Amino acid sequence: MKPSPYTVHYENLRIWLRQQREESGLSLRAASELMGRHHSVLGKMEQDRRKIELSEFIEYCAVIGADPHEGMDIMINSLKTSKLV
Repeated sequence: MKPSPYTVHYENLRIWLRQQREESGLSLRAASELMGRHHSVLGKMEQDRRKIELSEFIEYCAVIGADPHEGMDIMINSLKTSKLV
C-alpha cells in the first residue's frame, strides 16, 4: 500500500497527542475508559495504525485536557511547511 503524503503531518499530531496525554497524567487505559473506547483504539491512533477522525480527535483532547486548536495548529503549520496547503 502506498503511504499517504500526509503521514508525516499526522505523525506530528500523534506525537503531540501522546505528549498531551502523558502530561495530563493519564495512562492510555485511563484515557480510553474516560472516552468509553477500548484502549487499543486510542493506542492505534497514537501509533499510526489507525486514522484519526476529527470528532475522535476533539473528544480525545477533551478527555486529556488538551486544546484541540493547538493540535490543529500543529497540523496546519506542518502542512504549510511542506507547501501542501
